[in-house]
Amino acid sequence: MNSAQDALPDRVLATDATVALIAALRERHGPVLFHQSGGCCDGSAPMCFPIDDYLVSDEDVCLGEIGGAKFYISPSQYEYWKHTQLIIDVVEGRGGMFSLENGTGKRFLVRSRLFTDDEALALGLVSHTP
Repeated sequence: MNSAQDALPDRVLATDATVALIAALRERHGPVLFHQSGGCCDGSAPMCFPIDDYLVSDEDVCLGEIGGAKFYISPSQYEYWKHTQLIIDVVEGRGGMFSLENGTGKRFLVRSRLFTDDEALALGLVSHTP
């Protein structure tokens, strides 16, 4: 990475509990990926799928990786969330009906924070005005 990219904030992060659950799911199912949609069935829960069972659209935006799993977001949801850093956490409860954590007694949850003005500028979300 060049120094300019090193200064860019991560668009998606994961808690230690999330990384541990991803590792457990990977042991059981092989490589996985995440997709964040605004879907009807499971609301806006981040969904975890076996990498070969989910077709990522050419229009989906890859926000980065968490626990070695790529994290994608639909274009419409990206427009809503682009000014925020997503923090993927794990809480007790039922996972999304189609997501791999279903049945583990845990579910993935999105927490977020707005990027600071400097972070938004670095990411090209706002323009610098003199």
